[in-house]
Amino acid sequence: MRERLANRRIRLLLVLLLLAFAGTLARAVWLQGVDAASLSAKAASQHRSTITIPAGRGTIFDRSGVQFAIGEQTTTVYADPQQVTDAEQLAVTAHRIFGVPATPLYFALRNKKSQFVYIKRFADAKLAAAFIKKGYAGVDSYPEEKRAYPQGSVGAQVLGFAGTDDTGLGGLELQYNSVLGGKAGKQTVVRDPFGRAIEVLSSSPVKEGQDVFTTIDHIIQANAEQVLAQTVARWHAKSATAIVMDPSTGAVLAMAQAPGYNANNASSVPYDTQRNRSVTDTYEPGSTFKLVTISAALSLGLVTPQTKFTLPYSIKVADRTIHDAELRGTETLSVAQILSHSSNVGAVTIAEKLGATTLMNWINRFGFGKATGIDFPGESIGQVLPLDEWSGSTIGNVPIGQGIAVTPIQLISAYAAIANGGVWIEPHLVSRIGGRVLAGFKHRRLVSPAVDAQLKSMLTGVVDEHGGTGNEAQIPGYTVAGKTGTGQIPGKNGYSVANGYMASFVGMVPVEHPKLVVLVVVNKPQGSIFGGVVAAPAFAQIAKFDLQYLAVPPTQKH
Repeated sequence: MRERLANRRIRLLLVLLLLAFAGTLARAVWLQGVDAASLSAKAASQHRSTITIPAGRGTIFDRSGVQFAIGEQTTTVYADPQQVTDAEQLAVTAHRIFGVPATPLYFALRNKKSQFVYIKRFADAKLAAAFIKKGYAGVDSYPEEKRAYPQGSVGAQVLGFAGTDDTGLGGLELQYNSVLGGKAGKQTVVRDPFGRAIEVLSSSPVKEGQDVFTTIDHIIQANAEQVLAQTVARWHAKSATAIVMDPSTGAVLAMAQAPGYNANNASSVPYDTQRNRSVTDTYEPGSTFKLVTISAALSLGLVTPQTKFTLPYSIKVADRTIHDAELRGTETLSVAQILSHSSNVGAVTIAEKLGATTLMNWINRFGFGKATGIDFPGESIGQVLPLDEWSGSTIGNVPIGQGIAVTPIQLISAYAAIANGGVWIEPHLVSRIGGRVLAGFKHRRLVSPAVDAQLKSMLTGVVDEHGGTGNEAQIPGYTVAGKTGTGQIPGKNGYSVANGYMASFVGMVPVEHPKLVVLVVVNKPQGSIFGGVVAAPAFAQIAKFDLQYLAVPPTQKH
């Protein structure tokens, strides 16, 4: 009986073994046949990974080779959660060495659906090496650059900034992102069960970014920013802008603003502060715009600098009454005096001789209402009322810089053309990319050499003549030509004292052979609103420093 029971048990065990073997065989057939492809892919994904190798971003230099924007070498540490064996200890160690929050990292490392988690981006190389040395499974690193701005606040609004992924997000960093950024490489590697690379399957080379050389001089830029900061403080102004340009080339030597900010902290700075107002913002230029009216009348032979007009204090144009800034009786002024005394009545009188159509043609000729083409993102074209929308009073406000809005770069480019013998040159901020020198900047003649000489002489009178509005722009040893501007800021209900004013001065020096054109615009100054009082002294400070710095010899004795 016992023997029969034992044989039954043996047979049952044998059947079970046969069934287990059949099941195992069927499972093996299924895995190797039907499910082989998906399992193979899964295995490969667990042991094979593709890493993007960032390209080194090009350096941005000033015109003398001083670094404006560089890539600092750091190490980025990451992990593959599918290879991580001790998420808790790894997160604790990362917190201790790098200071990263441990809890969020722990849960990220526990997510086995992911194959990539940053442990620390842009880590100090020594700290990263110490962490890697711990030998945690699934952990690796790669070198990565972090954008830095060695000059701090100098040129911040011009440079813009690059984001976390080294992509330009503003300013020249954005404008020239395609050449600065280069092209990233890729590398596919096989790893052992501990996440260590054991074989490189394929790779594509990194194409490093090219260097960009700007026309900005960091010394001229820093000085302009300092003068603007002092001017804003002195007049309790909202802000101020300045541009320094070489009129013979169109190169911008400085493009400054106040208030400024440290470019290394750009991500935490409001956009309103980051904006490069020289290119993106418009303002009503006031009397600096009288250059267009006078240039047109001289070029068409309607007047000469000596042509005289008998001018009352005010003049009625349609439903508007135009008057001069200071109360006076009826006077006889020459065209040169109309410009030097900045007579609104005189400018409107000359504009009426031109007529609306001719005046509009000359506004277009000078480039207002269209982009200058400067190599900077977000350039505004300004605001010019189309001729078919002019009212009867428009001929009374546009000639004196009201009812029209320009950008600082448009205005200084127009005056740079006068400084350059009457030839306008496209303004630019970059002179060289890598080894390629940029050339072929657009140029066009605005006025004849003869008219240009007349304009220079008349603009010199603005600064030197007794009663000229720009006396505060004088620089001992040099002849200065320029123009003051006091523009009202329009509001929802038109012009009001409460809206404030824009005080400006634009000038060239030395007049005989201009090396510099400088524009200063001060937004909402308090205590005085006049360009000759607020902006002209700032012009003189900036230009005097630059002349000495550039070793421009004096042209006259005072």
